[in-house]
Amino acid sequence: MNGQTRASIRPGAEVMIVLKKDQRTGTLTRGAVKDILTKSPTHPHGIKVRLTSGEVGRVKQLF
Repeated sequence: MNGQTRASIRPGAEVMIVLKKDQRTGTLTRGAVKDILTKSPTHPHGIKVRLTSGEVGRVKQLF
C-alpha cells in the first residue's frame, strides 16, 4: 500500500517515511505514527506524519 490517502493511515500504524533531509536519496525510515499532519484527504507525494520518535516525513509504505 502507498501512503497517498489519509484514510488508510491511523495513529499507531507501522509505516516507512522519507524524511525531508533524505528526499534526494530516497532513504526510508521505519516507525509508528503518532500524529497525522496533512489535513487533505490525499497528497501525491504522501501524507505527512510525525512518528513516535519525533521524526516528520511523508509516508511511502504502510505495513
